[in-house]
Order: sequence, then C-alpha cells, then structure tokens
Amino acid sequence: MQEIIQISELTKTYESGFQALKGVSLSIRRGEIFALLGPNGAGKTTLISIVCGLVNASGGKVLVDGHDNVRDYRKARSRIGLVPQELTNNMFDSVWSTLKLSRGLFGKARNDALLEQILRELSLWEKRHDRIMDLSGGMKRRVLIAKALSHEPDVLFLDEPTAGVDVELRRDMWNMVRRLQQRGVTIILTTHYIEEAEEMADRVGVISQGELILIEDKDKLMQQLGTKQLSIQLQSPLSQLPENLRSDALELADDGYSLVYTFDAQCEQTGIAELLKRLDQAGIELKDLHSSQSSLEDIFVGLVHKRRDEQRTGAAQ
Repeated sequence: MQEIIQISELTKTYESGFQALKGVSLSIRRGEIFALLGPNGAGKTTLISIVCGLVNASGGKVLVDGHDNVRDYRKARSRIGLVPQELTNNMFDSVWSTLKLSRGLFGKARNDALLEQILRELSLWEKRHDRIMDLSGGMKRRVLIAKALSHEPDVLFLDEPTAGVDVELRRDMWNMVRRLQQRGVTIILTTHYIEEAEEMADRVGVISQGELILIEDKDKLMQQLGTKQLSIQLQSPLSQLPENLRSDALELADDGYSLVYTFDAQCEQTGIAELLKRLDQAGIELKDLHSSQSSLEDIFVGLVHKRRDEQRTGAAQ
C-alpha cells in the first residue's frame, strides 16, 4: 500500500534539554486509520505538531505525500487537516465565516455546497450564523473538526479529539471518520480512550518517552500479544487454593467465589482440560465458565510497563 506520510529519524530537544522525540521513524499508509497511543508526555502531540509544521524538529525528515514539510511547507501543509486538543477558533467569528476563511487560507476556491455538507454531517448547520463564543464546548469542538475538513485534506490528524466531549459528539465523530476513510482520507489519531482505537484503527503505534516501541496491525497485535482469561465461578467460596492447584496462571477472585486462569490462546495446549480435571479431583464444584480476551488497553499498559522496567534495569547496570 502506498505511503502518504514518511517520518525518518525525527528528533526534538527543547532548550531546557528535555528530549521529546528520540529518532522516531514511521510510515503512514494512504487511506488507513492509524492510532498513536502513549501516556501523557510520551511525545504524541510533539510528533503531530512537527508533521503539521507547527513545531520545528531538531533533526530528521518528514514527507507528506512526497513533499518535504520544511522545504515544501505550503504543499505539505495543504494536504493536512488538524484537529488540535485546544480550542483555537476566533470566538467573535460566526461558524460559517470561520470555515470560509479557513478554506480561503489554503487557496481553495469557494465551495458553499461542500461547507454545508460538512456542517450538516457535524450537526452544525443550524448554528452556522452563531458566533463561536456563544456555542457550547461540544459545539466548539465540532467547529474545529469542520474547520480542519474545510480545505478537503488528504490526511486528518485528530489529537485527543473526544477528550471531555459528550457521548453524542463522540458517536457522530467516529461515524464521520468512517465516512472519510471510505472517501480515501488518511486518519491519524491520538486518544486516551483506548477502546476507540481498538474499534476504529487499522494499525497501532505505541510511543513511550519519545520512542516508538511498537508498530503493528491492530488485529495482528491482539492475536500475537493478547492473552485470554478463563473465569470459573464456584458453587462455594475457597479461602485459599489447594496445594495441587497453585500456579502463577491461576488466582482467586471475588472473595473466593471465582478462579481466574490466564493462558495463551495461541498455544496448542492451553492447560484448561488439565485444570478442570484437577478441580474435579479436588471436589470443587463449578457454577459457570466464562472466557475473555485481553483488550488493547491491557496490551498497551503491559508494553509501557515493560519498557520502563527495561530502562530502569539498563540504568542500574
């Protein structure tokens, strides 16, 4: 698949000496939804800001649809729509004039029909003549999205787009993202709502302390790293596990009314059959069984913790 964004050995060190990015290399495929996950301060917003030309990199190179975002800034930036975390609109302008101005700044010809379509998709058409300062927080967020789409970008960056917004806007936004992808728009999002990345993304990148520690297709990532858990509800509670059942993979839960068994679903021998046989031999009566797969959030947290542990170990040696 053709790549629309190519990031090579990108670094950013601030005057304070803080190194926000440490040699990040990443390629984004045309038409995909790419989720960039990471804790606060990991470098997500810095990376987006550099690609969008809002922050200067200390080193490295960024190509947007083949255009260097430093030497060919205008051509590169015209391909990009950005929905930032912070509200950045002129509060005294109307919704309609904000979109017209934004489209004009990118050198696009007037297209009222397109702007109307964008506003209707975001439930803003009835508010088109209102001043932005008079809108609710959720409506202001919708205006930011409409503004980012007004010049018909090939790439849309969504930086924590649903943080602090209502459920209705979140639903409308993700419906819109799906429609945009169907039209060929590439979506790059950062989010703290990992369930959104799990539902929407084609690929996932995990960044921690300025370094990309993993890039993988979401489904393949969950297949490779995801574990499964078998929850066993008991007829009567256990105060402790019998000696023949004690294992790192098995633990008591729910005040002794449940057993939780963690296993690798990819292994030929999961150990479930042997576990159930031992429970029967121990005279432990079962009430119900339920299995579940680890979520993307479980995987993400595990990767970040593993990375931190490795760095601590390296620093101590």
